[in-house]
Amino acid sequence: MKVTAIIAEYNPFHNGHLYQLDTIRRTLDTDIIVVVMSGDFMQRGIPAVVDKYERCQMALENGADLVFELPVYFALGSAEYFAQGAVSLIDKLGVVDFLHFGSEAGDISLLYELTSTMLAHESDAYKAMLNKYLKLGYSFPAARDHALSELIPDQAIRQLVSAPNNILGIEYVKALIQRNSSIKPVTLARAGEGYASDSLATDSFASANAIRKALLCRSDPGDDSPSAQYSGSEQSASPDIPLCVQKQIPASVCALLCQKTLLYANDFSEVLLYKMLQEQMLQNRILPSAALQGASRKGAFSKYYDIGIQLSHTLYNNLPGFTTFEDFALSCKTKNLTYTRICRGLMHILLDMTQEKADLFKQEDYAQYARLLGFTERGRQLLGSIKANSSIPVITKPSSALRQLGGTALMSLYSDIHAADIYDSVRQQKQFRLSDTLSKQPVEMIQKIHMTRQNELTRQIIKHD
Repeated sequence: MKVTAIIAEYNPFHNGHLYQLDTIRRTLDTDIIVVVMSGDFMQRGIPAVVDKYERCQMALENGADLVFELPVYFALGSAEYFAQGAVSLIDKLGVVDFLHFGSEAGDISLLYELTSTMLAHESDAYKAMLNKYLKLGYSFPAARDHALSELIPDQAIRQLVSAPNNILGIEYVKALIQRNSSIKPVTLARAGEGYASDSLATDSFASANAIRKALLCRSDPGDDSPSAQYSGSEQSASPDIPLCVQKQIPASVCALLCQKTLLYANDFSEVLLYKMLQEQMLQNRILPSAALQGASRKGAFSKYYDIGIQLSHTLYNNLPGFTTFEDFALSCKTKNLTYTRICRGLMHILLDMTQEKADLFKQEDYAQYARLLGFTERGRQLLGSIKANSSIPVITKPSSALRQLGGTALMSLYSDIHAADIYDSVRQQKQFRLSDTLSKQPVEMIQKIHMTRQNELTRQIIKHD
């Protein structure tokens, strides 16, 4: 039995993902497809438009056989941490033959050459050059690009590390090499628009980003953003979903999205602001004297995962102008602090994800359990083999986790549960607000106006008498 794994977010599932699943069946003679999928929060520091169980259903209805949740610390990590967490989970299942991913390169030999010679076991020259640019204040991706540009004369190979899907692909290959895994990496050339594209005017596969923006107007009927252009007067079989979006997603996904309240980063604005103000107040209590208000207080957020002193100071200084999640992130953006990193950092604060715990999970070899979200009948046939060969517990019922897990594993699971609770709370609040808005009735002003005139007439009669 051949088993192929995919690392995915499916936010939401679209035709490009369907194409990947079909390609795996066709080209790798795969019996079972296992998906390791991010939970309710994504690597770019945004929430999922719908929750993990709904996105799991999308995957299972369109070709996946088993879906496991990627723990939130890895799902919201940098490219390296994300890849290390996901690959460790896949490797520890003990049954996977191939890891399949999309890339701009579409050539596994190129990715493997670069990774094996330079990045997997970082040479002293590379480390020195990387540290040089990090000390100059460059972000990690920029520092890596500069280091490689000085060390690798071949421009074609250097350009590999600048494309977003190549970056993740390289990290997947690096993780497999470092683990000495028997799993073989396989890549598929990415078709369609780039991941950051917001265009749906294409005959090929649109990006998930473009689909989310187009759905935003449906999620917020009062939205006047550019994405609202997609909700025009096109005749649609499903009035809640723009026709241009329906062309980019399977029918089953469209039917599910029609029924759901969709979430975006700005929906978390209020709870994020409360969390940050609470942290600020706590810091003020710890450091009450005016003499200690400077750098120490501005570092209040540095305890959170991947924040650091520089970003903490920036967040602290910009907090008084906080309006929405996205606007706040944009206000904090600098040459060395990317928008995506800031968004991830804000999610780390919101979900109480600390640097101490992230370091601990790394020391404990990343994934400590495999939490099953869903499976098909075909996937059920593999579950027994996974349980027999896996080096980590397989969680099928959260209620049984207490008996199966302990220490850092239980700590990681609690973080997943906490993240899901926050997500569900915000969704319920949004559902309530939308339902309240939809239930409002027109004010019966005619009756009120009539009563006012009648009262005025009565007053005049009394005055006359």
